[in-house]
Amino acid sequence: MLPTDLFRPRPRQRAHRLFDRWRHKTRWDLWFPHVPLALAVGLLGLANLLPAVRHVLRLRTAGGPEGLRSLLLNINVLHNLPQGITGLVMLAMTVGLLLRSRLAWVTTLLIAVAALAMEWHAPAHRSWTLIVFNGATLLALLLSYRHFGRSSLAAGTMFAAISVLMLLGYAVFGAYSLGSGFAPPIGNLPTALYFAVETMSTVGFGDIVPASVDARLFTVSVIILGITVFATSVSAIIVPAVNGRMQELLEGGKKLMSRKNHYVIVGNTPLARNTYRELKARQLPVTVITAQPPAAADFADADVVIGEGSDVETLNQAGASAAIAVLALRDDDSENAFTVLAVKEAGGNPRTVAAVNHGKNMARVRSVRPDMIIAPQVMGGEILAMALNGENLDRETIIERLFNVSDKGQVHP
Repeated sequence: MLPTDLFRPRPRQRAHRLFDRWRHKTRWDLWFPHVPLALAVGLLGLANLLPAVRHVLRLRTAGGPEGLRSLLLNINVLHNLPQGITGLVMLAMTVGLLLRSRLAWVTTLLIAVAALAMEWHAPAHRSWTLIVFNGATLLALLLSYRHFGRSSLAAGTMFAAISVLMLLGYAVFGAYSLGSGFAPPIGNLPTALYFAVETMSTVGFGDIVPASVDARLFTVSVIILGITVFATSVSAIIVPAVNGRMQELLEGGKKLMSRKNHYVIVGNTPLARNTYRELKARQLPVTVITAQPPAAADFADADVVIGEGSDVETLNQAGASAAIAVLALRDDDSENAFTVLAVKEAGGNPRTVAAVNHGKNMARVRSVRPDMIIAPQVMGGEILAMALNGENLDRETIIERLFNVSDKGQVHP
């Protein structure tokens, strides 16, 4: 068995690699799962909003301000107002989901639970199709929580703008529907807008006073919601900006790759750097373990773990147990042998490669039973001598001289 056959990925690893390549070709990370989830939440929002819209169109024909006021009161009595607001919030949150905002994900999750509860407790208007769709969307949101980790300034600003606009709409139409409960009465939308802004900002000039119990309770709700929304909006804008800056300072703004079905290179030697470049040129995932932070030119855009390659904890951090192969390519042959032993201690079933830089250490490295021993500096001299002597050099001869495979394979020097 040649080394290329020995290190061929197993069927399961091959399937993962094909799937990863398909994801790369379809630019999976750019649209999944946030785009399908945003579409599902948008459809769910429309499904909750349409009943309220139908009531609006039906009752609006009553004519005049009294007809509109009757419309709003009837929606509230029939429990369509909460459902309509739920639908509006879901439609607004689709933008946040497209931005992978954690805040939008949490808000959508809570709203979806509330919508499911409202639909379940409405036996007269219960729709099993909507309940099943809502439950499936809720389950998909829970399973995809790791994909919504962004806490960006854009998402915070969007959340703040949507929250203020929704609160303003609630205050305007609520004040208009309860217009007769104020002194003087609110009889038009401009006056309702004036009262809403005046109350949300907690200015309170006193020119419009709630007189009825319903109007007073409504005014209290607008004041409490106004304080809450403005405080939350400010934190949603400021906190992501501060967190983003702190993360950039502490982590250098780098994103960690998924350490699974990948290759782990231990060392910062010319052989290690060249191997890394060749693997990346073939679009294969690679994690590098170095004792010291490498120069930017050594491993450009690499997923680097700082630590000793012979340390089990460092290997676990690099995902060695889930790797296809671990390549110990340091200058110190003893360290390469210890790395192979540490890989076996870490568990999993990755292939192991150990570099040998001095011929006297060949037997010692072979004793730890790596899957492959590569000795370019040791065997290179022999190949050069064979070429100068005119001996036959074919592909299999070169591979047999450069590589030394343990008893798991069939190639021996």
